[in-house]
Amino acid sequence: DPAAVVFDAITAAQARNAELLLVDTAGRLQNKKNLMEELAKIRRIVDKKASDAQVESLLVLDATLGQNGLRQAQVFSEAAKLSGVVLTKLDGSSKGGVALAVVQQLGLPIRFIGAGEGIEDLRPFSSYEFVEALLSG
Repeated sequence: DPAAVVFDAITAAQARNAELLLVDTAGRLQNKKNLMEELAKIRRIVDKKASDAQVESLLVLDATLGQNGLRQAQVFSEAAKLSGVVLTKLDGSSKGGVALAVVQQLGLPIRFIGAGEGIEDLRPFSSYEFVEALLSG
């Protein structure tokens, strides 16, 4: 049970006075109801067990998904109380226009962008650079 793993991880992190705990729930599809329920359960455990923690819940969103990405962000936001988005795959032909819809309709900020596979390709989001790239063709 992934929620039990998160519960144990929080307990261990608290016992060790850890400053950071990363929980990765990769591989979830928004059209799989049981996986979304599991994600919501994980979030409830985090909120209850680490109520004084600063929690960031980020959705890694594939920029090539287009408007399907908006639906994905809506479903994940409901289940995980998202605080932001990491927009990936901006190194190809995708312009990442879905970011505009996510920000406008869901009020979720884009925190980071990924434009490659290396750690150096993950960088803080700059709205100025994004709009410049979007409009420059």
